[in-house]
Amino acid sequence: MRGGHAAILDRRLSGILLHPTSLPGPGPAGNLGVEAYHFIDFLVSAGQRVWQVLPLGPTHDDLSPYQTLSAHAGNPCIISWERVVEAGWLLEDALDQAGTAEPQRGERLLTWALEGFRAHADAAERAAYEAFCQEEAWWLEDYVLYRALRRALGNRPWFQWPAPLRDRVPADLDEARGVLAETLERLRLGQYLFRVQWLALKRHANSRGVHLFGDLPIFVAHDSADVWAQREFFRLDESGRPTVVAGVPPDYFSTEGQRWGNPLYDWERLEADGFAWWIQRMRTQLVLFDLVRIDHFRGFQAFWEIPAGEETAVNGHWREAPGDALFRALDETLGPLPVVAEDLGTITPEVHALRSDHGLPGMRVLQFAFDGNPGNPYLPHNHARDTVVYTGTHDNDTTSGWFRSLDPALRNRILDYLGQPRDPMPWALIRAALASVSCLSMIPMQDVMGLDSSHRMNVPGVSDGNWQWRFEWSQVPPEAAGRLRHLTALYGRLQG
Repeated sequence: MRGGHAAILDRRLSGILLHPTSLPGPGPAGNLGVEAYHFIDFLVSAGQRVWQVLPLGPTHDDLSPYQTLSAHAGNPCIISWERVVEAGWLLEDALDQAGTAEPQRGERLLTWALEGFRAHADAAERAAYEAFCQEEAWWLEDYVLYRALRRALGNRPWFQWPAPLRDRVPADLDEARGVLAETLERLRLGQYLFRVQWLALKRHANSRGVHLFGDLPIFVAHDSADVWAQREFFRLDESGRPTVVAGVPPDYFSTEGQRWGNPLYDWERLEADGFAWWIQRMRTQLVLFDLVRIDHFRGFQAFWEIPAGEETAVNGHWREAPGDALFRALDETLGPLPVVAEDLGTITPEVHALRSDHGLPGMRVLQFAFDGNPGNPYLPHNHARDTVVYTGTHDNDTTSGWFRSLDPALRNRILDYLGQPRDPMPWALIRAALASVSCLSMIPMQDVMGLDSSHRMNVPGVSDGNWQWRFEWSQVPPEAAGRLRHLTALYGRLQG
């Protein structure tokens, strides 16, 4: 492995995958309050040194963290308002008065928090807020104006706004800033509260030997502050509509492929600018996380380009991307990257070369391993040290649900491969992941809890009901932490 941040993976480690919105507690979603600190205590008691989350950006109405309103902003829905009460900027009964429905609840609480901040923040707190606003202005000002305009215009996407605002005519933006000044300040405070609370949580986690592991989607949402503010880096027409969109080609799983709809990058323009847009994006991630997973890494070598008018991905084609030049620029500017490449699926030798040339670990998912082919790269005997092994990811069924869904012959073949384990599922697969030679082993919290398919985080291809799973501590078996710690120590992943 490499030096710098990536030295984290010079040791055998393991961790748990859990998005903060899945934490227990009051409110419509888990947040960065006391339960997040309790979860770090659980990680330490279980011998785990890594907490992996999904992307932390503000989501659209579908709640998907992979289609966010900003590449840099944090999701205000995971702010701990209890901590704002503790700071003296909210009255305790405000939490009851705000209701439970988002986004109205968050907007009310931010309005009251801004009033409380103005009335009660001391000089040091005011200085810290002003410093944040100045240091992050390069993305923050575009983001808060985008969010304020979007709200004022009925939550329509930016490419449906009146042309002067859509096209960022300076005089019209200045007028909007004056009219929306109070909303802009409220949104700035929301981002400040998120950043302060996240970095406090990160310091606490690091002080207890726990690394935070983030997730970076390769593409950004069309309706986002980034595309609105920097249209020149995306392949759009004069009205802001994509001319081509992202996806993946037809394969064994889908005869039509997948049409994601994200705008594609103008890679020539990005490269001519020294990849400054990507350097800034990665720099934000390195402030928030100790490790970062890049989703759909193969798109840095070649991406599937689909004409925007096509309803499916069938009529797309591959186009090469300057991934080597991009990662050289990132390395030269930011140092050795603490990045894990999501290289799942059918991966070409060129993609393998890009990953290995830049010293980035890949991924192995055990639920993909048992197709009867002994050469399957996801089988543990084919793992390499420069990989991160998962029982499953946020897109998979829980291991218990997955195993129960298989036919008896395949279940028997899996048990045969695993040596007829005495551990029931999911612990047999957890043991295999921890025993792997992979440098890092990651287990979804649902598997630690032994939960069934009804506890999935996401079902790809299904539009409703995703990203809402939460757990309660009463659901965690009392022996789970000790059992996980024992296996972690047994396979040489217990550090410190």
